[in-house]
Amino acid sequence: MPNLRLTRQSVDALPFTENGQVLYRDTLLPGFGLRVGRQSKVYFAEGQVDRRSCRVTIGRADLFAADIARKKALTLLGEMAEGRNPNADKKPDVEATVTLARAFDAFFEARSHLSPHTVLNYSRTADIYLKAWRRKPIDAITRQMVLNRHQELSTQIGKTTANNVMRHLRSVYNFTAATHDEFPPNPVTVLTQARAWHREQRRQTVITAQQLPLWWQAVKAEPDYSRDFLRMNLLTGMRRGELMALRWENVDLDARTLHLPKTKNGDPLNLPLSTYLAELLAERKRRANGSPYVFPGPGRDGHLKETKKFLKRVEAGSGVKFTLHDLRRTFITIAESLDVPYYALKRLLNHRASGDVTGGYIVVNAERLREPVEQVAARILELADDKH
Repeated sequence: MPNLRLTRQSVDALPFTENGQVLYRDTLLPGFGLRVGRQSKVYFAEGQVDRRSCRVTIGRADLFAADIARKKALTLLGEMAEGRNPNADKKPDVEATVTLARAFDAFFEARSHLSPHTVLNYSRTADIYLKAWRRKPIDAITRQMVLNRHQELSTQIGKTTANNVMRHLRSVYNFTAATHDEFPPNPVTVLTQARAWHREQRRQTVITAQQLPLWWQAVKAEPDYSRDFLRMNLLTGMRRGELMALRWENVDLDARTLHLPKTKNGDPLNLPLSTYLAELLAERKRRANGSPYVFPGPGRDGHLKETKKFLKRVEAGSGVKFTLHDLRRTFITIAESLDVPYYALKRLLNHRASGDVTGGYIVVNAERLREPVEQVAARILELADDKH
């Protein structure tokens, strides 16, 4: 166990370990030390209580200066010399510890307005990308841990995913810290200070007019659930999560409209159905077999969740590489080519006219959108060369 005069400079110079931990003893104060692991450096005090060794954690080295930690150690060592175990006083606080998993759960409970798609993305962050931290107190996540994990995800999964994971963590940490005055600053700020955020470019990919007939024919060869899902995605421009969770109670086949009570931006949305989609949905309703969802699925949620397999089949059958969001871009690109009014375009995509005072006064209802929706559907079917 190495001895070292613990100062900010000497502590900062110590390397993290590759495996396990190394304990460093302070040369100025016996019983004061530093525990260095793979991702953290933590001060501690160690003494004897009732002839038993007692080690008490003081705090992370990135939050406490060595001199401050040494003073805290002196106090703790004094308590131990008097026969008191400082760890015993901490036990009631264990249940109050806010783990990463608990913080995410509280975040979801407080934000019941979040769309299912947003909840899914945040849940993937906690359950998959930050799984190793789920039982860790969220205030024990260090800046170095954030920086390392961001770099790992960038290499293993992708730069956009790495950025999104850390944005989710930043939001949940800020929410949790708002009710805990003792929390240290948000560790995700290190990505800004280190200029480690990846620059993201908005995708510009669409299914072109030349590709659309091949894509449409490959979709026609699909089972009805994936065939209808992809057609409806293209003919409405809806977000994937909103379309997956669409319920029959929100589809009015008589009025030929659909209603989305929850959307990504929090605004409800009412859309007219083109004649083509009204017929497609009427046929699906006849074969619904009692499911409350337009696109039922076998999972716990009861609706379609997994699309990767049929997207790959359509790609292989058509030779056209695409994502579900490409269909949304294709829809709005075709709509714009037909000179659909600007505010109608924004309402079709359910985009807010942020900062636009005039836009805030314009009410675009479902009937106002019916003609543009029919025009876009007709143009898509024309380009797809569909004789349905």
